[in-house]
Amino acid sequence: MRNPIKKFARASIAGLAGAFATGAAAWAAQPTPWQKWHQPAASPNMEEIIWFDWYTLWFIVPITLFVVALLAIVAVRYNAKANPEPSTTTHNTLIEVVWTLAPVVILVALAIPSFRLLTTQLTPPQNPALTIKATGYQWYWGFEYQDLDAEIAFEARPIGSEVVAGSAEAAQKEREDSGKTDLAQYPRLLAVDNELVVPVGQTVRVLVTAGDVIHNFAMPAFGLKMDGIPGRMNETHFTATKEGLYYGQCSELCGIYHAYMPLAIRVVSEDDFATWADMASDDVGAANRALMATLDEQKKKIDVASKSAEQTSN
Repeated sequence: MRNPIKKFARASIAGLAGAFATGAAAWAAQPTPWQKWHQPAASPNMEEIIWFDWYTLWFIVPITLFVVALLAIVAVRYNAKANPEPSTTTHNTLIEVVWTLAPVVILVALAIPSFRLLTTQLTPPQNPALTIKATGYQWYWGFEYQDLDAEIAFEARPIGSEVVAGSAEAAQKEREDSGKTDLAQYPRLLAVDNELVVPVGQTVRVLVTAGDVIHNFAMPAFGLKMDGIPGRMNETHFTATKEGLYYGQCSELCGIYHAYMPLAIRVVSEDDFATWADMASDDVGAANRALMATLDEQKKKIDVASKSAEQTSN
C-alpha cells in the first residue's frame, strides 16, 4: 500500500528548496480584525486593482479637500451676516470653462487605466493551464476539474460552525475529523472540508454557474468576483503568485445561510499539485489530508531553517 505522505514529501523537495531560498511561503491569507484595506495581493489582477485604488485616491483626496475649502469660504465670506448685499453676478465665462474642462480631463485620466484593468480582468486566457467549473448551491460549492487526465469532482462545505453543524459539539467534531482545529489557519465561517487546490504561477480559468439561485464566486486576494447564475456559464481567471491558503465567500445574497458559504483556495507548488491530483482522482479526502500533512512538515522545516539562519547571523 502506498504511503501518501511519503509520496508528497518526495515530490515537494524542489518546492521546499525554492521556498527556503525566497523566504517562508504565505501559509494563509484571510480577513483580519478591523481591516481597512485589501488583503495582500496574490495575483497580477489584484496587484492592478490595488494600484488603481491608490491612483484614484490621488484624484479623490485633492478634489474632496478643494470642495470642502470652497464650502468653508462660501459659508464664512458670503453668509447673510458677513455679506448683507448679495452679488448680482449671473455667470463667469472663465469659471464655466474651467469647471467643464477639468472634470472631463479628470474622467479621462481615470477612464484609461480603468478600461485597461477591466480588459485584463475580463479577457479570457488563451491557453489556461487548468480549467475548473465552480457551481454554487445553497449553501456550498461544487468543483469539477475539466482538463486533467483523471476526473476530479467534489463539494466544499463549511465546517466548524455551530449554526450549520447544529451544535458546538458537532462543529468541533467536524474540525477534528478534518484535522482543522487551528482557528488561526482555519477560522470560523471560512473553513471548509475540501479546499480548491491549484498550482502556483499557472493560469486557472474558472467557469462559474449556479444550481439553484444566484451566487457569487469571490476571492479578495486574487481580485475575483463573478456571479454564478442558474442556466448561464460566466468565466473568470486568475494566476496565483504565492503559495498559501486563501479565503473568500459567496458575495451575492443567496438565502438564509448566505453568511455560511465560504470559499477556500489552496495554492501549492506544481509538484504538490500533480501529486494531489493523482491521489484526488481516487479519494479527495485522503489527498487533502496528505497534502496538509506535507505542507505542515514543509513549514516546520522552513521555520527551523529560518531560526537557524537568524541565530547564525546574530
